[in-house]
Amino acid sequence: MKQAKKQGLKALGITDHDTLKGLSKALKAGADSQIEIIPGVEVSIRFKRPYFTGTLHLLCYFSRERLADEAFVRKFESILSQGRGEGLVRSRIARINRIFGPQGESPLLKRELLFQDIADYSANATRRHFALALAEKMDLKDKETINSVIGNDSPAYLPSGIELDQAAAIIEELPVAAVLAHPAAGSFPGEGHYKEVLPPLDVVEKILPEFIKAGIVGLEVYYPGHTPEHRQILKTWAADHTLFVTGGSDCHDATERPLGASGISKSDFKLFKAAIP
Repeated sequence: MKQAKKQGLKALGITDHDTLKGLSKALKAGADSQIEIIPGVEVSIRFKRPYFTGTLHLLCYFSRERLADEAFVRKFESILSQGRGEGLVRSRIARINRIFGPQGESPLLKRELLFQDIADYSANATRRHFALALAEKMDLKDKETINSVIGNDSPAYLPSGIELDQAAAIIEELPVAAVLAHPAAGSFPGEGHYKEVLPPLDVVEKILPEFIKAGIVGLEVYYPGHTPEHRQILKTWAADHTLFVTGGSDCHDATERPLGASGISKSDFKLFKAAIP
């Protein structure tokens, strides 16, 4: 929040992956820094299909009053827990060892990957934490090699996240304002961390009607990994499906995914905020 204030930001969405933890602290820190905080969660939606195995991300925003509603928080966390957590981490580790462990089908690791190797980084592990463990604890320095172990095309890959129909229940029952996150990140032409391990834009377009049916109300257009051509395509999608436009930096750290790299205008923010239940 202190960094955001230095940059002159007036409002900030906080949407950690698959958890509501930290939002209460974020609201307080925002108030201390005179920055309006929009709380939310970035929900992982898993797909296992012939043309795409992996996850897409859904940004679910809600009013700050919802955090004080124990029933809202409890139900949200209950659904989220089905798509991530220790069970998924252990299943992924077992599959990686079976394929790439010293005694595996395609030996690559110097030793078997342990649960603690991942847990040392986070109790709510993501693909990013697996990548860190493989680089720092297994000495796999080459990004292509790491991606061959944890990428969508890896034989060891298990998608994280909940099913889309479970996300539809969140949208309808809780409710939240749901936005499809960085739809074109998988098509980013350059190198770097904004090139998400996500499907290309044509695959997202194929799945988009299902997200529309599930109840999304917005589309994340402004994103550091979206080219001008991508943004224009996404604006057309938003207009065709009567979706409001959002954007953000997708800040993960101070260097590779810094704060303030992208955002939306004041007028787009007003439309976005008005849609939050």
